Amino acid sequence: MKAKYFALLLALLFMTALAVGCSPAATAPAAEAPAADTAADTAAEAPAAEEVPYIAVISKGFQHQFWQAVEAGTEKAAADFGVTVTFEGPETEAMVDKQVEMVQAALDKKPAALCLAALDTQALIPMLERAKAEGIPVVGFDSGVDSDIPVATAATDNLAAAALAADKMAELIGGSGQVAVIVHDQTSRTGIDRRDGFLNQMAAQHPDIEVVDVQYGGGDQLKSTDLAKAIIQAHPDLKGFFGANEGSIIGVLNAVTEMGKEGEIVVIGYDSGKQQIDAVKSGLEAGAITQDPIGIGYKCVEAAVMALNGEEVPAMIDTGFHWYDATNVDSDTIQPLLYE
Repeated sequence: MKAKYFALLLALLFMTALAVGCSPAATAPAAEAPAADTAADTAAEAPAAEEVPYIAVISKGFQHQFWQAVEAGTEKAAADFGVTVTFEGPETEAMVDKQVEMVQAALDKKPAALCLAALDTQALIPMLERAKAEGIPVVGFDSGVDSDIPVATAATDNLAAAALAADKMAELIGGSGQVAVIVHDQTSRTGIDRRDGFLNQMAAQHPDIEVVDVQYGGGDQLKSTDLAKAIIQAHPDLKGFFGANEGSIIGVLNAVTEMGKEGEIVVIGYDSGKQQIDAVKSGLEAGAITQDPIGIGYKCVEAAVMALNGEEVPAMIDTGFHWYDATNVDSDTIQPLLYE
């Protein structure tokens, strides 16, 4: 009996040993464990994906089609140069403090570069100094600032463009008489240069023309309309009116129409937009200066990319301007520069 139990015990022990010897754990090679380390080493050796540069673009606003055309230019450049851009601006071109806050928020995101159309030539200097300290190149567009921190500014030569508007006005009103001006502001570089370009050219080249009033409508159509109507009422012999941006000239057109002065006052504008283009085609507006808004947006991003690549960038990038009226508004030269 004891011998039988002993034999059974030996058989059980033998079967257990056989099962353990055939298990996967027992047959796994000892060198298997370091495989994870090898994979980690391989991953560490693989190059990391290159980060796409991010460029923050802060404009003066969004209320006019002009800025939407500029945005289209920045997006085209971003696609061409392999960068990403964000485009934003305050609700109106009178909101200097809001723009300063936007620039501050943009810098907090650590962009590779900053493109800026300044509403105030002085208010943004501290933000520019911060960008410089943080190694973020700044490119101005449309409107520069009183600082040498921006590596470049892509803009229209507004002094020359407004001088051309003055020459056209003098020609159309016969070289003498009273004219008035509505400008979007007196703090941005564009506002200052368009005002001074027009006034200085009149004083230097057309001394028989009197500029009876210059007002600032903040680029707001309704405010500019009220200002223009007040000027027309105060100066019944007014022969000409110059509006220095889209919002300003639409205000002038509204005032001339509402007061029944069509054909009596020569109206000259700046930029485009559907209402202004229609007024030029109908003869209500004698003509206007057009910039190249898509080119402005494109060139500012292109300059930022050049700066990031360590390339030399021209301090001033002239994006050009043209006179258009009913004779050439539909031409192949002018059409690509207009927006509705």
